[in-house]
Amino acid sequence: MLDAFAFCAELVRNNDRDAFVASLFAPAESRGALHALYAFNIEVTRVRDVAHAALPGEIRLQWWTDVLAGERAGEAHANPVAAALLAAIERHDLPVAVLLELIEARRFDLYDDPMASVSDLKAYARSTSSGLFGLAARVLTSTTIESVAEHAGIASTIAGLLIAFPRHAARGQLYVPADILERHGVPLHDVFGGRSSAGLSAALAELRKVGRDGLAAIREPIAAMVRAAIPAVLPLAVTGPLLDRLDRSEPFAPKQLSPLRRQWLIWRASRNPQRITR
Repeated sequence: MLDAFAFCAELVRNNDRDAFVASLFAPAESRGALHALYAFNIEVTRVRDVAHAALPGEIRLQWWTDVLAGERAGEAHANPVAAALLAAIERHDLPVAVLLELIEARRFDLYDDPMASVSDLKAYARSTSSGLFGLAARVLTSTTIESVAEHAGIASTIAGLLIAFPRHAARGQLYVPADILERHGVPLHDVFGGRSSAGLSAALAELRKVGRDGLAAIREPIAAMVRAAIPAVLPLAVTGPLLDRLDRSEPFAPKQLSPLRRQWLIWRASRNPQRITR
């Protein structure tokens, strides 16, 4: 089992550096469960990239659903991420329903249906990123941070999707809500054709505002959180600065934060949690 948790730690280190750095501020005895959660999230998030088509992707997501339902015990034991995740669930009494909801939401990623509305995007974020924030806090404190987790998930999801916007557009995926694009007169074929416009810039600016509204909504609740739960939301410390950087970017050439800058932002927030949303 130690090998399974070590595998998860390395997977997170290589694929979700923000989560890995944040986990280093958690007690050592909690890091294994955090790494298991984050590794599971990586596995289901990249299903489309690995499967390349909807049907193989559906099969992979169904496998995870079966594992969480207590089926495929032998296969789960042989898979280090599944083995570590099941151990974390048992050790910390994590609600499996949240993980199942995350898997179900990720089915959207397998297809090219556009995200219809801001409400749909928020629902997608609540089922994916918000759920993960909440589970991480439960590992650390055995309590819930539902309100903080909800808005944290929305803000971080929007920032991540804006960074991935060119890659998604190139393969015919659309996470920028269609109602925002329509409001700014942006046809879908312009998005998929990689054509920038004043309307597209305005649409993405509106979406960034939705992300910033999420950060603003949890500014006071985060300040009131118990200190032990703070590492669960530390990855959020990069979101505000990233949205600021995107203000100065072209839609199809988003500017990233350097790894060193991201690490510094998380370290700074660990010392002063009020910095997480600023």
